Amino acid sequence: MIDRHLFVIFGATGDLGRRKLIPAIYQLTVDFDLSHHAVVLGVASSARDDPEFRRMARSALVESGLDDQAVAEWCDRFLHYHRLDTGPGGYDGLAARIAAVEEEHGLPGNRVFYLALPPGLFAEAIEGLGRAGLAAGPGWTRLVVEKPFGTDLASARGLNELVHHWFGESQVYRIDHYLGKETVQNLLVFRFTNPLFERAWNRDRVRCVEITVAEDLGIGTRAGFYDDAGALRDIVQNHLAQVLTLVAMDPPVRFAADDIRNKKVEVLRAITPVAPDEVVFGQYTAGTVGGEPVAGYRDEPGVYPESTTETAVAMRLGIDSWRWEGVPFYIRTGKRFPRRLTRIVVRFQEAPVCLFHGEPDDCHAEPNILVITLQPEEGFDLLFDVKEPKEATGLRREALHFRYEDEFGPLPDAYETLLMDIIEGDQTLFVRGDETEASWRVFGPVIESRPPVHPYPAGTWGPEEAMELPRRDGFTWFDG
Repeated sequence: MIDRHLFVIFGATGDLGRRKLIPAIYQLTVDFDLSHHAVVLGVASSARDDPEFRRMARSALVESGLDDQAVAEWCDRFLHYHRLDTGPGGYDGLAARIAAVEEEHGLPGNRVFYLALPPGLFAEAIEGLGRAGLAAGPGWTRLVVEKPFGTDLASARGLNELVHHWFGESQVYRIDHYLGKETVQNLLVFRFTNPLFERAWNRDRVRCVEITVAEDLGIGTRAGFYDDAGALRDIVQNHLAQVLTLVAMDPPVRFAADDIRNKKVEVLRAITPVAPDEVVFGQYTAGTVGGEPVAGYRDEPGVYPESTTETAVAMRLGIDSWRWEGVPFYIRTGKRFPRRLTRIVVRFQEAPVCLFHGEPDDCHAEPNILVITLQPEEGFDLLFDVKEPKEATGLRREALHFRYEDEFGPLPDAYETLLMDIIEGDQTLFVRGDETEASWRVFGPVIESRPPVHPYPAGTWGPEEAMELPRRDGFTWFDG
């Protein structure tokens, strides 16, 4: 049974609120019949009233492909708006409005506070909620904080201290939407319920692991944030680190939130310091993506003309653990790559004895490769060799192929999954405070070392220096 609650969205009129949160909440009310269980209060500094906010939300829902009449009724009944006064007493006014909305709808005092705000406003909102007595209420209270959580170890630690001054860790949901993707969650199912793979998931059977998060888009309208942040803060420290921990973690004692998160933290603590020659930064220049010419990063609106911000990162990581000692992990991300892609590639050991000595070169046996695609075309491919018909020993690479959409249809939006977990109080897919600090301990020194930034043409997979990282160990980036 889902508890009746008030969902308070700070920054409700912004892009995240309009495009993701409000549509996800509405879809949950349809899928789980929550229309009388969830009331939404949008909070922002702009001068609006309830009818204006409802019209904005209705327009956003219709743009996402929903029926106008159905969403109009929902907006009129369950959406409210509060203009937050930024002066003294502003949060006291919010507390009074929350009490009034709860009384109007007969709600028991269960509350979600979702900070869909620029990171620089997190501390002000958390402090305001705490001082107004909103960190605890008549029912349960949950605080949702978007990434990035801090800009380095010191700021992440300071933000954790502020959060914990007012909220208990059990109330805090540090959200990374990558963890809401069905295919990311299925990493755990794939690994720990299929003994064939779990028994091979270690240094004895795996030669190397590769994780790629590629975007074909540029920075769009995010220059103000991105030119200060860069690819490492924007993607590597959170999205990529989260996927890495799920790939590399040991089995948890139970499939429970803290047991899983404990194992993820162990992975981050076991990553060895990144040497200068194990990281490459890049920045895209003018080029062609998808057949269309695009500008270089420094020519994007709002970007400093002499900017040295990295738009691509490639790294070689080592994990000092019993399971992974000696196995290199290659990670990379970048903007203006040839296509949008999030993929994990696991290369297994080659056969210990070659049975084709003296045969033609085309008889060379390749190692098995497992390709896990997280987006788009979510699914799995297992590459293996077979004998070609009518050939004595000719080998050909084939694949066992599975796609989620072929079997289950379209997958739910990641925010729907995560919002449902917040409402139910399940923290499994959310980042714990010590996990954010452990991640910054790994990647913060890389930022501080200020690696040189190498140019790469838009529409390529990054600078040539990034291609050299796996070559030193006898590998290449998977291009299948």
